[in-house]
Amino acid sequence: MDWEVLWRKWPSIAAEFFITTTSFLVFLFLDLIEVILCVFYRYVDELLEGKTAPCYCQIRTQHNGAIVECERESLLSETLFARKNIFREKGLLRFATKWEDFRTEDCGWVNQRWSDCGCESCVSWTTNDDKLRLHVVVKEAVSEEEETENVIFLHGFMSSSSFWTETIFPNISLLTNRKFRIFAVDLLGFGRSPKPRDCLYTLKDHLDMIENSTIFPSQLNSFHLVAHSMGCVLALALAARHPHAVKSITLFAPPYLAHDKEEEASLMALERLAIRRIWPPLLFGSAVMSWYEHLGRCVYFVVCRNHKIWEGILKLITGRRNLDFKIMDMTRHTHHSAWHTMHNVICGGAKFVDGYLEILKRSKVKINVIQGGRDKVVPPECSANLKKKVPDADFHIIPNADHSVIFGRENDLTRYLETIWWSCNE
Repeated sequence: MDWEVLWRKWPSIAAEFFITTTSFLVFLFLDLIEVILCVFYRYVDELLEGKTAPCYCQIRTQHNGAIVECERESLLSETLFARKNIFREKGLLRFATKWEDFRTEDCGWVNQRWSDCGCESCVSWTTNDDKLRLHVVVKEAVSEEEETENVIFLHGFMSSSSFWTETIFPNISLLTNRKFRIFAVDLLGFGRSPKPRDCLYTLKDHLDMIENSTIFPSQLNSFHLVAHSMGCVLALALAARHPHAVKSITLFAPPYLAHDKEEEASLMALERLAIRRIWPPLLFGSAVMSWYEHLGRCVYFVVCRNHKIWEGILKLITGRRNLDFKIMDMTRHTHHSAWHTMHNVICGGAKFVDGYLEILKRSKVKINVIQGGRDKVVPPECSANLKKKVPDADFHIIPNADHSVIFGRENDLTRYLETIWWSCNE
């Protein structure tokens, strides 16, 4: 009987063995390429910019050139320094470090990295009068007679406010539009918001900018929060800062992973959300962009720096004058902003989420969670773990939905959100 079971399962066993073995070899090769690129970028950056750009290839105590404030240092994710690379651990970068020690020339930084796009749309934020504010799309309440309620929307990784303005905003009912003022934010480093080079894009950096761009200038004494993916971490953190002002939180595909020890949470988030496997392709891409700082920079150089060319090619192929907002959003950030946000918010924020949830439970904030049953980016187990942590929250698993759970269900999910907002006013 055992042989019969084994015979039926051998194709899947063989496929898993092939994927595991090939993944090991591929990522071993990528480890070597990453070390080579580290040396390459050190000297090319100095040649073109006058100074070597600091990277995270050295261990924390040897990190060269990263001078940051104490408060920011405490919020840097361990995953920036603790990513394993067998060639780096064997000291393959020592010769480059020694060579660098003999260099004494000290030149100033340039405003734009040579590997980033310098087109008008990408650097337009530098000409704004207030560079300390995020780009915020506001849908004002129509009625001036009724007391206004507020809703803040936060997008996910490699996205922008368009994720909400192109899906939820057009479907908001006239009744809701009379009473609710709605904000959709381009997070720091994404969309049309500032993308400063001297920022480490920590959790605190993101939260401060959201507050200074929405809550404080608009004097929001109460508000609802809606967030997707990475934005869920920021929404929980923001709600924990203002527990008595938040009326409800709705989380789409929250990346919550249960953990026993807080100090292990960040690395566990990296290893679970960016598993080093070649299949499926989406997971492989996530792993490459999360584990390899310099390989990721190469991808950004080819794709994001030349996004105008790629957009022109796509327009020519599709015959469309305007491309889908999802395609446009994929290039509206820099490697520096995306790399640090990925590690400091998604991974680094993982160790703080339990604390945020405890604050919200004590304040009795209404939490709603929606997850796609076929989500390959944030596995459905994240919602299951969250349900154990917050059993009173309202959970919905949509069987045929993927990570972008909203697409194709815009009208239904808008009605769901409106039900939540109105119920909090009863």
